[in-house]
Amino acid sequence: MQHPSTIATWNRSPAEEEAMGAAHAPIWRRMIDVSVPHGLHESTILDYGCNQGGFLRMLFDRHPFKNAVGIDIARESVARAELLKGQRPIDYKVADNAAALGRRFDFAFSHEVIYLLRDVAAHARDIKAALRPGGAYVAAMGCHVDSAVWPRWRMLIAETSSIPIYDHSLEDVSRAFFQAGFTVAVRPLDLDAFMPVTVGSAYFPKIVDQLRYYSQDKVLFRFVRTP
Repeated sequence: MQHPSTIATWNRSPAEEEAMGAAHAPIWRRMIDVSVPHGLHESTILDYGCNQGGFLRMLFDRHPFKNAVGIDIARESVARAELLKGQRPIDYKVADNAAALGRRFDFAFSHEVIYLLRDVAAHARDIKAALRPGGAYVAAMGCHVDSAVWPRWRMLIAETSSIPIYDHSLEDVSRAFFQAGFTVAVRPLDLDAFMPVTVGSAYFPKIVDQLRYYSQDKVLFRFVRTP
């Protein structure tokens, strides 16, 4: 993830780090529902920025795959992912470079990772090197400058994040992947679920903010590597 060293956890608060998986589960389900086109029995999967491994566990339980690798720079998070994986064919590694794994994957996924990367173009080249020709990378992104909530969120996230955050537009991301040799497609996440309302939430002071964020601001990119 283009950082000079590893970290212990993403969130400075252990309790919030532990709660992250449950909070993200409805988003992961929606990502899977709209982006997994067929059975994955013969597919290899990369999760870039895997945190505690919840996405790959959910994906395997719903669509069993051949094998997968999850990488992250957060040491304690990766250790937790390894502990929780059970007998699933997943390897979790402390790493920030997908190409360095020396493998080619059929699919890659990330959830709210791109805004933590200084150099999106370098990330696009790294993912390209890790995907087979025709392989697809699905990246969820709500933390971007085109989001109505970003000015507030940027301040809130900076208070708890263990690493810097960056201001990228949807155009910046699209351009970086197009120039790296991907076809680029995008859609709103459009979360298909009831969303728990937290009264007094700093992130969503108004319910309309939450509705707009999950129906418009948070998007799924699909980058397909050209031959």
